[in-house]
Amino acid sequence: MKKALVIIAVSIFVVSCGKTAEVKEVKTAYVDTSVLMKEYTEAKDLEAKYKGQAEEKGRQLQAEITRFKQDAANFQSQAQANGQAWAQQRGAELQKREQQLGYAQQALSQQLQQESGVEMDSLVSGVKKFIKEYGKKNGYSYIYGTGDAATVLYAEEKYDITKDIIKALNDKYKAAPKTEEKAPAKEGEEAKK
Repeated sequence: MKKALVIIAVSIFVVSCGKTAEVKEVKTAYVDTSVLMKEYTEAKDLEAKYKGQAEEKGRQLQAEITRFKQDAANFQSQAQANGQAWAQQRGAELQKREQQLGYAQQALSQQLQQESGVEMDSLVSGVKKFIKEYGKKNGYSYIYGTGDAATVLYAEEKYDITKDIIKALNDKYKAAPKTEEKAPAKEGEEAKK
């Protein structure tokens, strides 16, 4: 009985040693995400769009600020001529106006930040999806991200596929039909759903 158990154990050992372990090559690469976002045409277009909007809306607000500064300078010279009661009333009006301009600046900044944030989140999500599909299509087991939020502390440059990803994304973006710009309010509502 003992001999039978020893023979079975030895035969299992021999059979298991006889099998060659399947070793699958793991293909890895990395993408420098900060370079990707600087060189990706859609990201550049998005940045330019919101920079233009900020400049346009900022010019309107700046005109109001300039008028306020002129009124404040005139107030200084007219205060003595028109008396203390006038100066107090006019001073209160100017303070209220200054406060309203501050609120308008803050609201404009928040509005642009919110609108661009929604579009940037959508862009980042699309890039992640693209990289995932690119990885599957090209046989990668892992694609790491480096850059501002570094997840790789070291990688050989031969594994850097950033330029390949940028080229493929830019080609896809150029080939996509250009649609009318969506209303920012609708995008914000869709993001909340």
